Amino acid sequence: MLRFIFRLAAMVALSVSVIMAVVDATRSVAASALVMTPLNTSWLAVSPDTRAAFETYVRDKASPLLWDGVIAWVLAQPGFAVFAVVAFLFYAIGYRRQRRGGEFAAT
Repeated sequence: MLRFIFRLAAMVALSVSVIMAVVDATRSVAASALVMTPLNTSWLAVSPDTRAAFETYVRDKASPLLWDGVIAWVLAQPGFAVFAVVAFLFYAIGYRRQRRGGEFAAT
């Protein structure tokens, strides 16, 4: 059941990644230049209230250094790349390895 949840989360993250990549590709064609929208810009365009609440929560509960060092760097990366990495991590967690040993057994 837990593997299913991680694989479902991977599918959703990959879907968001593809949508963000298509939006960036469309903007790149329209501008005749490479356009890669940072995750922070996309998040602020979709829901600025949750972005501000997330920043406040991290600064209050964890540490301002965590926000300034790690999370701000991640938010500065292209959104499609961040979601692609998240999708890969979720898929790797939910991956079921094939059992070895039964390949050459007589049936």
